[in-house]
Amino acid sequence: MSEYLPDLQFVTPAGKGPGPIGRVVLVLLWLGLCLMPAVFAVRDFELATGRIGTPGTLRVVSCEALGEGRYDCKGSFTPDSGGAAVPVDASPDSEAGDVLRAQLTPEGDRAAPAGTKGVLAAMTLPAVGFGGLGFLPYVIMYWLGARRGRRAAVAGGFLVTAAGGVLMVVGLVAAYS
Repeated sequence: MSEYLPDLQFVTPAGKGPGPIGRVVLVLLWLGLCLMPAVFAVRDFELATGRIGTPGTLRVVSCEALGEGRYDCKGSFTPDSGGAAVPVDASPDSEAGDVLRAQLTPEGDRAAPAGTKGVLAAMTLPAVGFGGLGFLPYVIMYWLGARRGRRAAVAGGFLVTAAGGVLMVVGLVAAYS
């Protein structure tokens, strides 16, 4: 490099992969990519568990196909506390005629499945992120040059990735059942 610019080691010489700073950046990006789905799912978990929103019953009135496998579903939400039914957006994985336990969002515009079905459905995206973390320990060990424990890290990586895949499938099945 130039005498005026320090060698920051973003890339190692001869194309042998990222340098130390590049490795830290990649690990942080990997962590961010895998943990953000859990952050975005917090509100869905809060709705599904009844921590926020109004409990009640959702009756799906109609579902309109938007093309490419996408649907726009409308429903009628009746609060457990009584009162008039409120028109709401229903989950796009609903079918017209469905009747289920649901939570009305604090904004009052959408009803989400509650209880076990809602929790399992909310788990789908965080499960993908969890599965993505499986081989991160192995990669870090490889970059650090550790010889001991790499086989265990690979075995653990397979287990964590498989567990994430199973949780994702369980969530998808719950959402569409």
